[in-house]
Amino acid sequence: MAIPDLSIEFFPPQTEEGIAKLRTVRAQLAPLKPAFFSCTYGAGGSTRERTFATVMEIAAEGHSAAPHLSCIGSTRDGIREILATYQAKGIKRVVALRGDLPSGAGDSGEFRYANELVEFIRRETGDWFHIEVAAYPEWHPQARSPRDDLIAFKRKVDAGANSAITQYFYNADAYEHFVAEATAAGVSVPIVPGIMPIASFSKLARFSDACGAEIPRWMRLKFEQFGDDAASIRAFGLDVVTELCERLLTVGAPGLHFYSMNQSALTLDVCRRLGR
Repeated sequence: MAIPDLSIEFFPPQTEEGIAKLRTVRAQLAPLKPAFFSCTYGAGGSTRERTFATVMEIAAEGHSAAPHLSCIGSTRDGIREILATYQAKGIKRVVALRGDLPSGAGDSGEFRYANELVEFIRRETGDWFHIEVAAYPEWHPQARSPRDDLIAFKRKVDAGANSAITQYFYNADAYEHFVAEATAAGVSVPIVPGIMPIASFSKLARFSDACGAEIPRWMRLKFEQFGDDAASIRAFGLDVVTELCERLLTVGAPGLHFYSMNQSALTLDVCRRLGR
């Protein structure tokens, strides 16, 4: 099954060893011909320099790079400076997020919500950037209700976002329902599902509990029965994620965005199964 569009996310490495490893990972993933590689941005801009360095390496290798920008803890002058730097370097795409405050920090900065950041980027740079925003098929964990979350999403689109990337999920019905609700609310931008390959169930469970992504009960029970059998966990995880991707593409998903965790093997395996 052909993937209409493909993108892959990294986080900025902390060590020289991590930097070298990520270069190898990008080289392994490059044959997939992704539309772009994105790079995350730590809470309150805590990885600003490392994000910038990673984005510049991606661009220097001839790939389209999409740096994340988070507005919580940021100032308008600070964001303006970052945007000007990326423009000067020819970066044409950004992922605009609300983000989180670093632990212990009390100042949320001059922006409260991602729609304010999107509006600011548009006002400062016009149509220079293709702006991606986040979407939550299973609702943002801090949203008061599904309706409030949908309104917040539409606000980001109305502020000037070009497309959206979802939080990862394993329930295709949630994605279909979210897209239908967004469309009914007047949203017409592409909503690309975020895909998290499964390397370790224990790590996935901790991460999912923290970010509000649901692991369906049948999946949890199946993974738990494998215990410490890493090979069985990996094989089952590949089947689950591949089948999820196939269904998403069948129902019209405009592409797939892989959360690679700076690894290549599982993303490659899924994409090969999909015929990429």
